[in-house]
Amino acid sequence: MRVHVPIHLRWGDLDAYNHVNNVELMRVFEEARVRAFWRSDDEGGDVDQGMALIEAEVGSDTMTLIARHEVEYVAPIPYQRGPLDVRMWIGALGGASLDVCYEVYPDRESDLLFARASSTIVLVDAASGKPRRITAREREAWQRYLEEPVPFTRKR
Repeated sequence: MRVHVPIHLRWGDLDAYNHVNNVELMRVFEEARVRAFWRSDDEGGDVDQGMALIEAEVGSDTMTLIARHEVEYVAPIPYQRGPLDVRMWIGALGGASLDVCYEVYPDRESDLLFARASSTIVLVDAASGKPRRITAREREAWQRYLEEPVPFTRKR
């Protein structure tokens, strides 16, 4: 199952070529991750909160660190007033890490793919600074979002 996360662009996200800069796209992924994985008191939100198990407040027991990103740019992303549709799922659940997968589309109904990406997130115990195991509760909740990893095109 995929989570749809609407992310609005800012005018400043564009570069000199009049499309979303690659660094800004990484910020789009970050914003989508935060909305999907971090707990929120926002009951009226527009994101499925089934993934949202991680406490993000200062002093929480767990930190989430990015170990790896891979991005494939499929088409330039022009500025648009409506939000992009970032479709997210989990491509792999490890012992202390998970691979979060993304596809970016103009909106929820479109099949025009702008980009696909994957991020490896490591769960870290905040007190010790060492990776911590994914709990049984997290594994059970995240299992429903588990699908095949991003099908990157391997051109060399």
